[in-house]
Formats: sequence, structure tokens, C-alpha cells
Amino acid sequence: MDSMIIAYDMNINYALLILLVGLTTASWVRRFMRKRLERSKRIDPVLRPIIATIVYYTIVVIVVVAVLARFGIQTASILALIGAAGLAIGLALQGALSNVASGVMLFYLRPFGIGDYVDADGTAGSVVEIGLFATEPVTA
Repeated sequence: MDSMIIAYDMNINYALLILLVGLTTASWVRRFMRKRLERSKRIDPVLRPIIATIVYYTIVVIVVVAVLARFGIQTASILALIGAAGLAIGLALQGALSNVASGVMLFYLRPFGIGDYVDADGTAGSVVEIGLFATEPVTA
């Protein structure tokens, strides 16, 4: 009985260590990515925080799966659940995700930039912000 308590206590300690090191590393990597991306001239300023946040949450998910694996939980089923949830969310947000895809294409193709004058579907004005979901012009 004592050896089982000691083994479980060690698992908790290792899991807490993995969690602490993983979350610290994720925060450090996010700060590092933001600083590196700020210096980059090739990456759009709007995309910089998005990229850093995606990297952060990817590391957090990996850390949580590693902690659960430390307790002996089958991580394959958790990863399958995450994939199925992603698919369900993707199908539910199909319309919004098409707008996100359009926003990404605007960032990539750059048909216009901030400060440009555009006339689209009866709305004309200077572009003040280009986002993933919408582009905001200031109308005259």
C-alpha cells in the first residue's frame, strides 16, 4: 500500500513538473516568437500575434497530453477526440471559416493595404484595418 502511494505521489510530482516546465516554455516561446516576428519585414503586422498565439496553444495542448499520459491515460483517444472536435467546430463554423480563409488570402495576396482607397459593393473609403474576419474602411 505504501509503495502505491509513493508511486502515485511521484506521478503527481512529475506531472506538476511537466506542467510547470511546459507552461513556462510555452510562455517563453510566445514572447520569443513575438519579438522575432516584430523584427521580420516579410510577415504582416496583423499576423504576428496570431502566429505567436497559435504556437503557444499548440505547446499547451502538447503539455496537457503529456501530463495526462504521465497518469496513464490513453492519449490516443484524447487526440482522436481533439481531432473530432476540430472537425465538428470546423463544420459548424463553415461560413465564418470561409471569411477567415478570405482574410488570410487578403494578407497573402495583398490586393490592397492599409491606407488604400477601395470601392467595393457600393462602399468606398480608405482602408484602416485588415483583419481575418473583416476589412474596415473609413467611408467619406
